[in-house]
Amino acid sequence: MKTKLKMRTVLVTGFEPFDGAEINPSLEIARNLHGAVITGHTVVGALLPCVFGAAIPELQRLLRVHRPALVICVGQAGGRAAITPERVALNVDDARIPDNAGAQPVDRPVVRGGPAAYFSALPVKAIVAALRAAGLPSEVSQTAGTFVCNHVFYGLMHSLRTRKDVRGGFIHVPFLPEQAQKGQASLPLEDMVYGVALAVETALRRKKDLRLAGGQTQ
Repeated sequence: MKTKLKMRTVLVTGFEPFDGAEINPSLEIARNLHGAVITGHTVVGALLPCVFGAAIPELQRLLRVHRPALVICVGQAGGRAAITPERVALNVDDARIPDNAGAQPVDRPVVRGGPAAYFSALPVKAIVAALRAAGLPSEVSQTAGTFVCNHVFYGLMHSLRTRKDVRGGFIHVPFLPEQAQKGQASLPLEDMVYGVALAVETALRRKKDLRLAGGQTQ
């Protein structure tokens, strides 16, 4: 009797709304991609709390339960006009506003004694090139900030340092049109869902990144 092979998974996480908002595009992206099959992998879309003390433990639980081949954490970066794969996660929590539990750490390490930074394991330039080729605004970002997004990004890379068969990284997305105030940049949800799906596909197909100067697409 032949044993049916279990399809490997891709974990895509989004955050709950924060700072008084009623919606977070990253969570809507994760919900929309949940159950999709991309390059032979099933996407698991999951929620992370926008809380310093709880987000990384929940991410680690998801890693244990789903055993993904690829992890892409997504967060909202209001004010940005493009989908931005992050290059570097910093070992610092320095919150401009309180998280959803009221915590507001200042100049505190994400992991005490951990490295100063981790680089993304995603092919960030190849992702940008794929998104631009599809007509979506995208650029590499050199900083994920110092709020819960960077906290999770650093926690992800620290957790994956001993898991050589799992790659991961972080992508920021703009506001949704219904969130943006006058003059603020935004993108429709369907564009962002498509963009993150393209990022997943690109990361699954490419082990190595493109070697291009900043801003080039080919």
